[in-house]
Amino acid sequence: MSWFLDDLAAKAAERERLGLTRRLVARQGDDLIDLAGNDYLGLTSRPDVIFGATTAARAYGGGAGASRLVTGTLPIHDQLESALADLLEADSALVFSTGYHANLGAVTALSDDQTLIVSDAHIHASLIDAARLSRAQVAVARHNDTADVERVLGERTQPKAMIVVESIYSVLGDAAPLEDLEEIARRHDAILLVDEAHGVGVAGNRGQGLTASLGLSRRDHVVITVTLSKSLAAQGGAVLGHPAVREQLVNAARPFIYDTGLAPAAAGAALAAIAAINHDPGLAARVRANAATLAEACGVRPPAGAVLSVPMAGPREALAAVAVCAEHGIRIGCFRPPSTPDGISRLRITAHAHHTPDEIARATKVLSEITR
Repeated sequence: MSWFLDDLAAKAAERERLGLTRRLVARQGDDLIDLAGNDYLGLTSRPDVIFGATTAARAYGGGAGASRLVTGTLPIHDQLESALADLLEADSALVFSTGYHANLGAVTALSDDQTLIVSDAHIHASLIDAARLSRAQVAVARHNDTADVERVLGERTQPKAMIVVESIYSVLGDAAPLEDLEEIARRHDAILLVDEAHGVGVAGNRGQGLTASLGLSRRDHVVITVTLSKSLAAQGGAVLGHPAVREQLVNAARPFIYDTGLAPAAAGAALAAIAAINHDPGLAARVRANAATLAEACGVRPPAGAVLSVPMAGPREALAAVAVCAEHGIRIGCFRPPSTPDGISRLRITAHAHHTPDEIARATKVLSEITR
């Protein structure tokens, strides 16, 4: 097997040469202002969310213990699915153990070899993998280009079609033209699948996500996926839509059928986070306001959600900016190829609702110096 380790060594050397090596570093307790994590609403460390997690663990144990279709469906799963449906204004919800699994399950169970999938060029890797596994023919449309989507659907020969987009994109931070896409999907008898990973908790007047805020979440041909690991301060994912969609996933989604149910602690934390959002609907507005302030400091347009994207000259420059910010007490992230759909290295700066005016002022001072 010498070729195997030789091959891995060559790949590692090439990554190092290009400045694309990634390493795992355990997060230490420090006083850095966090503008890198996805805890957009600052709920992961709130006492009520922690209490929700620990209470669920005490009630149901450390894990679900089995697949949801065996003995792994717990009352807290039903409660969470009901709360998610209410928050996102959908008719039903089905919870998965990760957001990645939710996307895999939704795309593969709702399409087949008689389907054309039209995917936006900037969709998340989980949706790309799902499309590849679906057996459907896949056409990649230019980013947020509704005319290109219309053209591809107009030329299709398959009897079924699915448009796959994100509500708010995680790299550029821009919003999809969902109203136009919904109309195109309806006109071409297609499913519109919207990943609300970066929209829930942030978009809408109460954090219900972009799809619901536009009144689209109860359309029969609209399917929503969401992660519980960002604004909802936990772990897991969900698919929302017509009850017939939920029924199909329960019976056909392999990432649901063959996986252990979501851990009770994660379900409890997500439930408590939803309660916090319902109790304080102004959280969404606060994170967007902080994002706009940070965007001005960086000289970029305000994002549709919490994520700011600042182009850099290359991966080494992006890493250097991250290091300089850390020296000044600010933690930011960066995207480097192959994580960027356009091949451009970028600083990834995420706003949070819980940062104080003093913290935002400190951050804007550092960021304005770094990015300009």
